[in-house]
Formats: sequence, structure tokens, C-alpha cells
Amino acid sequence: MIFACTFGIKGSGGGVLTPIISEGYPFIGGCFLLTLLFGWSLHPLAAVIPGILMLYFCYFFRNPKRTIKKDASVILSPADGTVTDIVELEKDEDAFVKGPCTKVVIFMSVFNVHVNRSPMAGEIKLQKYYCGRFRPAYKDTVGFENEHHLLGIENGNLRITVKQIAGILARRIVSYVTLDDKLEQGELYGMIKFGSCLEVVVPKNVAVNVKKGEKVTGGMTIIGRIKD
Repeated sequence: MIFACTFGIKGSGGGVLTPIISEGYPFIGGCFLLTLLFGWSLHPLAAVIPGILMLYFCYFFRNPKRTIKKDASVILSPADGTVTDIVELEKDEDAFVKGPCTKVVIFMSVFNVHVNRSPMAGEIKLQKYYCGRFRPAYKDTVGFENEHHLLGIENGNLRITVKQIAGILARRIVSYVTLDDKLEQGELYGMIKFGSCLEVVVPKNVAVNVKKGEKVTGGMTIIGRIKD
């Protein structure tokens, strides 16, 4: 496991099964207290803005219950969002997916669900975290320049990588897993706070099922299928 710095990632999965993920509690609680304080000490109208922010944080940190249809022959989307790019690569820059491969980039707006799910069942054989810049998540080079967290997942049939990338608003990448952990397909493994993107790299024996501009749902949309 390689870390370029020692902050921004944690290994606790506490609260991941709740309707609102635990990382949202400080934001929601803080806004709730401000709503009460402003409404009581200033004026009821002064409580409107922190009250609206509290409702937004409840919405942003939502963790909707989903029934995952597990299938070892498919790769599921790790996040809700929009496919912004599909790139054919001669090799994986992290040297985990061997040979020619395909990268699928998924952009998450501030209105998307931001919890991230494992695209397939497997064991984490590579984990890297890099400090970096906070450029807009739709820029072409953010996967190299921005703060990001990469997992290499392997099972008996396949190796893939999935990379969480911070954006201009995203300043905190959260991970609930570590090296050698086993993941079920569709299992929650982390989130990124406030707008960001993910990159999934699959080998050439996986046929990509999505197109640029397509909306995807984490743990539900099939983004690739293993060729026979």
C-alpha cells in the first residue's frame, strides 16, 4: 500500500448501513444547531439559510438502500453519475491491469449519491493514496493531478482498478477498506465529499456496455461484461 501523505483516508465503516451516511452527521448537526441559535437569538428568518443547508446535507449524504444483483460476469458502476469519457489505453498507468485496457470515467455532481460501491467481488491487492491539487473533476488530467485514492481489485478471473478523484469542491476522500480486504460486488467501500469523479479501468476481455453521456447508478448499472 502506497501513501504520498497520511491524511484524507480512513478505514472505518461505521454507519455505512444507515439511510444517511455517518460522515454527514457533523454537517447536519452543525446546521441544526445554527438553525436553532439563529432562530432563537436573531430572527426566525435568520434560521432559513442554515435550515436549508441542513436539508441539503441530509440529501447529499443519503445512502439509499439498493438490492444488488450479483453477477460474476459483469462489472457494475461504482457510483451514480454521468459517463464523461471512455478511453482505450495501451497499458494501465498503475501497472495493475495487465496489457491493453479501457478506462471509464464517471462524473458525480453535487446532486448525485456520493457513496461508492465495488464494481465486482474480489480482494484488494493494490491501494494507493496521493495528495494533489483540487482542479474541477471534469478536466482531462485530474486523474493524475488531483488528490485521489486507487484500489486494485482481483478475483480468480479478473483484475480491475477503481479510482476516487477529488474535485474543486471535494476535499475529503473517505475509505472504509484497506489492503487485502475482500469486497462483495456492490459493497460500499467509500465516498467523496462534494462533487468528484471515479475512473474504472478494465482489461480488453471486458466489453464496455455504456456510452459517453449515459447516466449510471452505483451498484445497479452494468458498465462492462466479460467476453466469452
